[in-house]
Amino acid sequence: MRKEAYEKLERELRLLLGPETNWLANLANTSALLWQRLEDINWVGFYLLEGDELVLGPFQGKPACVRIALGRGVCGTSAQAGRSILVPDVRQFPGHIACDAASRSEIVLPMITKEGELIGVLDVDSPSLQRFGPEEERGLTAIVNTLMEKCDWER
Repeated sequence: MRKEAYEKLERELRLLLGPETNWLANLANTSALLWQRLEDINWVGFYLLEGDELVLGPFQGKPACVRIALGRGVCGTSAQAGRSILVPDVRQFPGHIACDAASRSEIVLPMITKEGELIGVLDVDSPSLQRFGPEEERGLTAIVNTLMEKCDWER
């Protein structure tokens, strides 16, 4: 997607969420919107921090791993490091967790509050190599920022 398409997607997300602040409802609708709008993906969803591991949250795609330790796989590594990770070829990522054997590339973005608290990660997988680049990172960061702003994270 181009920059303009991600800007349109972020505006669409804002309209979809409206005044709703419930984090569960907003994550569910966001995963559905991304599933519908992003091309060439086979999984999109959220993992939420619970203690020292990530627990599966709302998603679209095949059934997934339920728990991921911090520092393990792409999601756990992104969460622990507090930064986005783009993986052009998941088979080259040490310790990659293969929930769907069809996944070939992945992008994971941490969800961090203004106070610096890690909430979880947004995970997007593709069956194509090198599907994600800087444009996706910028666009999906805007999506994550909107979620962080719109949700009441008290669970």
